[in-house]
Amino acid sequence: MPFRGTPPCVGILGGGQLARMTALAGWPMGVNFLQLAPQAEVAGGIVETVTAPFDDEAALRAFAERVDVVTFESENVPVATAEFLGEFVPVRPGPRALAAAGNRWTEKDLFSELEIPTTRYVKVASADDLKGALEIVGLPAVAKMRRLGYDGRGQLVCRTADELLSAFDRLGGVPLLVEQWIPFDREVSIVGVRAADGTVRCYTPSENIHEQGILRASLAPAPDLAPALVETAGDYLRRIMAALDYVGVIALEMFQHGGALLANEIAPRVHNTGHWTIEGAVTSQFENHVRAIVGWPLGSTAHLGHSVMLNVIGDTPSHPEILAMDDVHVHAYGKSARPGRKLGHLTVLVGSPAEGRRRLDELRRIVSGA
Repeated sequence: MPFRGTPPCVGILGGGQLARMTALAGWPMGVNFLQLAPQAEVAGGIVETVTAPFDDEAALRAFAERVDVVTFESENVPVATAEFLGEFVPVRPGPRALAAAGNRWTEKDLFSELEIPTTRYVKVASADDLKGALEIVGLPAVAKMRRLGYDGRGQLVCRTADELLSAFDRLGGVPLLVEQWIPFDREVSIVGVRAADGTVRCYTPSENIHEQGILRASLAPAPDLAPALVETAGDYLRRIMAALDYVGVIALEMFQHGGALLANEIAPRVHNTGHWTIEGAVTSQFENHVRAIVGWPLGSTAHLGHSVMLNVIGDTPSHPEILAMDDVHVHAYGKSARPGRKLGHLTVLVGSPAEGRRRLDELRRIVSGA
């Protein structure tokens, strides 16, 4: 049910750039925000912060008393935290979605149960399981930590038997998912939103370019993606949202392999591959997430031409040089520079996929200083 009376207050678990951009989208609609994070993060400069561990029950109770609904900006938030808060206040999306996305075993099983194609995979609980994994999955293979890990961390591409058989020790002796590596054509994702009444809207899929496991750029709509595959991507996402009784924004990352889309991962939150929607869609993913979780009608997800989004990673380029390009939208996250860290992103709207490729190359040259 929508919240009535005073403006709703959304509680966010985590305080990074996703919390920051969610708040920036909600404030014009009159929504208030409060975040809880184990340490001060970048959104703290604009959102009031409760600094406490995610397992501090006293702090969580006090947090729940001040908000109308709780959401999260990372699937690494403990499921127990979401379940505890759910005793006092609605948590959207719910703990089941958090559990599914935060555990690669559960995530792959969800795809299988919903008959969504994926690569071959094996669950590895010990080093002894790796021989069986090698026989089933073959080479090359990718070994991933069952929990945690993002932006290429916590995973290994194994091209030889020795590399795979040593993966358990090399990744810290924790449970793994070992999956088939395929020579995919490109990486594609789709972002969608589901309201509490079951209404679903999807954004156009994007083509995503990764470097060293980190998202570098997105092009939306994904150039030359066949209409049938656009429909397939939306169907996969709808199956997932219905199965999880989902409320809010969710992203599905996929590999395009010939004429097929293979599911890779879900993210139960606003997502980097949807950042282009801030300028490139009628309603951004952030605004629609807020609308969904507070019980308001969803906004249009129609795209406005073609969008190019480039992540700024590791070092922030000169703002004057970027701002001199009068059609580029700059989003700086307020983070200190360090290798591999996402510090912001740039978005530009263009007239065609060909122009999008050209502008992406231009932006990359400026950002890299080449």
